[in-house]
Amino acid sequence: MLLERREVNPDKPDNSGQTPLWCAAQNGHEAVVKILLERDDVNPDKPDNCGRTPLYCAAQNGQEGVVKILLERDDVNPDKQCNEYQTPLCRAAWNGREGVVKMLLTRGEVNPDKPDISGQTPLSCAAWNGHEGVVKILLERNDVNPDKADNYGQTPLCYAASSGHKGVVKMLLERDDVNPDKPDNTSRTPLYYATFNRHEGVVEILLEWGEVNSDKPDNGG
Repeated sequence: MLLERREVNPDKPDNSGQTPLWCAAQNGHEAVVKILLERDDVNPDKPDNCGRTPLYCAAQNGQEGVVKILLERDDVNPDKQCNEYQTPLCRAAWNGREGVVKMLLTRGEVNPDKPDISGQTPLSCAAWNGHEGVVKILLERNDVNPDKADNYGQTPLCYAASSGHKGVVKMLLERDDVNPDKPDNTSRTPLYYATFNRHEGVVEILLEWGEVNSDKPDNGG
């Protein structure tokens, strides 16, 4: 009914830069998304003030139906970064949206190892939050570096150990290309962070690994 009115702008943003399509995508309203995308005067890839597109928000919230609709559009960039350089894949990985992660990874334009403003990759985000399913999906990719450090020198293993995610720690340690004793910029290792945060299960796993130095000091000794 509103779209039949001439004075109604179907792509008008609010004070945060969020358009009707943005809001519908975020909340998974597929029917509304389809109606709006039929309009030539609606930009399907229009970001809000934070640089987050409708696809970004749908991916973040696990709205698989909306993600599928938007990915079918040639005028939607599936790897577009927000103001903090996070991609739709990065946000989907952070929140453990396995279905969305799989859909995004089918697109050749999507870089599965693209870092955000802090240097954190989708794998780092998934590892930090203990999303084992997403970690497994990403580790199956040849174009994902499982030991890639962020701007602070912290690797996916470091984040998993710091958060006490034993399942993710085990998956990463099974990789030959992951250094179990890799220090960050302050010379703190995964074992240091696991110990500091009292994650006994992770500490036990790391101590069983022969390549881990249990007496390695950080920059402060």
